[in-house]
Amino acid sequence: MRLSVDDALEFAFQAARKAGASAQVATSLAKATVSAEMCGKSHVGFEHLSDYLDGLTQGRIDGCAEPEVRFPADASIQVDARGGIAQTGFDAAFEQLVNRARKHGVCAFAQFNGYTAGELGYYTRRLAEEGLVAIAGTNSHAIMGTVESRTPVYGTNPLSFGAPTRPGAPFILDQACSATAFVNVRQAASVGEPIPEGWALDGSGEPTTNAGDAVEGCLLPFGGWRGANLALMVEILAAGLTGGNWSLDAPSFAVGSESPSVGLFVVALAPTEGFAARLQAHLERLEGYRMRIPGTRSRANEIEISDALAEKLREVRG
Repeated sequence: MRLSVDDALEFAFQAARKAGASAQVATSLAKATVSAEMCGKSHVGFEHLSDYLDGLTQGRIDGCAEPEVRFPADASIQVDARGGIAQTGFDAAFEQLVNRARKHGVCAFAQFNGYTAGELGYYTRRLAEEGLVAIAGTNSHAIMGTVESRTPVYGTNPLSFGAPTRPGAPFILDQACSATAFVNVRQAASVGEPIPEGWALDGSGEPTTNAGDAVEGCLLPFGGWRGANLALMVEILAAGLTGGNWSLDAPSFAVGSESPSVGLFVVALAPTEGFAARLQAHLERLEGYRMRIPGTRSRANEIEISDALAEKLREVRG
């Protein structure tokens, strides 16, 4: 079915409410879900919403959690998500994060005790739309290893970067440290499609192109140890600095009743006057060299959801 943005927000909001979310949590989740869809990232939009709804009904997410926001320093914000979703804590601190970054030139946001952050570009995009440069990182339960470890030790530990350019379409880079996102492997497994070599290991630690076996095994980092090193760096920021669970200690975001209690780390920086125009001009110059510039597409104004997915979301009850 095709939905306007407002109808999509209402659809996601009602689905979250039926799964047991408070109005505050449902609003935050709906905004993030629709934002991902508008930017063409359906795998972390309504498809990923089903993970949140299952987490709400199974107890991995506290649907009524009210995040605790603290200010340990003028340019620092610390949030305890209290077992809720990451987006609610970010929403609670967003205005202060923007204002403090503008006032001091920089402000760090550190959140712990939360569920998976969803689309990481959502956080940097919102800050870039406020004229700020932003860097974000998060971790999850361990689902990525290396050929040498043969077992999962890190999350996919995505890293996102955002910067303002022209109105409505900031520069956004959002990529996992794994060769692909877990949702892509899970989607391939659901339809029986193979995955490329180098994406994953099976449960015995052997390379596989069977998506079902990969779901039971672990993902591999892009670029071998280079990707693994970046994953560790992100985890030090997202779990070490925030106080969130290390990926090895985090319960699964997909099964069970315990929150993964992982972290989200964001830094917002105020650029100098004229930065956005200067960056826009440079990106346009790079496009002249046929370079692929990520994350600068304009937003869609209509959202399409398959009938099967829509029915699945409607059926969830808390």
